Amino acid sequence: MSHLYDRTIAQLARDIPGATRVFRHYELDFCCGGKQRLKDAARERGLDVEAIVAALEALVDRPEPERNWRDAEPRELIQHILGRFHQRHREQLPELIRLAQRVEEVHGDRPDCPVGLTDHLRAMQQELESHMMKEEQILFPLISRGAGPMVQGPIAVMEMEHEQHGEALAQLTALTNDITLPRGACNTWRALYGLLAQFRDDLMEHIHLENNILFAAALEPENA
Repeated sequence: MSHLYDRTIAQLARDIPGATRVFRHYELDFCCGGKQRLKDAARERGLDVEAIVAALEALVDRPEPERNWRDAEPRELIQHILGRFHQRHREQLPELIRLAQRVEEVHGDRPDCPVGLTDHLRAMQQELESHMMKEEQILFPLISRGAGPMVQGPIAVMEMEHEQHGEALAQLTALTNDITLPRGACNTWRALYGLLAQFRDDLMEHIHLENNILFAAALEPENA
């Protein structure tokens, strides 16, 4: 992806969800100073541009090819969920909160600013972290050991919490006009909505794999 070197930091922040986290790590200004090409900005600050590009490429290359997870063993699907979604959400939400707070601070007087988004994301982070910990510490070990009748109660609780996550996503969509950028949105705002769209898609896929595949299999008569 040699073309990344010659693209501006603003373009990369806009087009690659999660790139703002990389730029923040290297203290590269992707908002006001985002018109610089990546290689020029890195050279000025004495940074390793190869390392920066590698980090960006990792974000681009993350999506996995389509797979029918119904054919997977429960333990394999659980490992996929932990790595692809639990870890991803723990990376996404702190950056989303930081970006949302910045947008609200700078553009809070605009009628199209998603006022309240920062607090909503903080609440989602708290609920998701509690939810994922319960899965990691209680439900997933039960399923990995062969499910059994004890799995029915925890699954019912997780499915109820999934419904609450769906309601939170609906509120997120309402706050952001279906994650639609307004005219004249700055680079930070663009980065925020790009990462929000990815987070929404990831959480929906996460819930689908659990409700419709992992939990459904664990509740089959021969398992539960």
